[in-house]
Amino acid sequence: MREEPRSGCAINAAVEVLGDPWTLIVLRDVVFGGRRHFRELLSRNDEGIASNILADRLRKLVATGLLTREDAPRGRKATYTLTEAGIQTLPVMAALGAWGLAHRPTTPELAIRARLLAEDPALVGELMDELREAHLGIARQRTGGPTASERLRQAYEEARAAQAG
Repeated sequence: MREEPRSGCAINAAVEVLGDPWTLIVLRDVVFGGRRHFRELLSRNDEGIASNILADRLRKLVATGLLTREDAPRGRKATYTLTEAGIQTLPVMAALGAWGLAHRPTTPELAIRARLLAEDPALVGELMDELREAHLGIARQRTGGPTASERLRQAYEEARAAQAG
């Protein structure tokens, strides 16, 4: 993997790290799914990522500074943790989700997260603060109500129930 981008263009520099489909899907599963171990990322992926692709993308995400990997003793699971740079991909994912809602076919239960993030930009900031607390140990300001991730999870469950009913 290249240390320096091919050009000084900021879009190119970002695309070289985030430009393949699997990289953003792995990040999505860490950010929104709370998945931090290889087996979770492999077995709970809706798109059916292959183990060799997942291993490659995790290595790439660690090498580019979006994740860290905490090595574990033999027989234990290594834990992947978002870095600040990884957390800052959340607005990019929210923008991609909003674009996908507007221009591509989606399902109600899988589109609900993108819809809520597009309708309430403050939710993105709240979720980033939650991720900083969970991954970096930076305490967030408590509001007393449900957290951003709880609101997203509840909306998803309600959308799934509506589809089933």
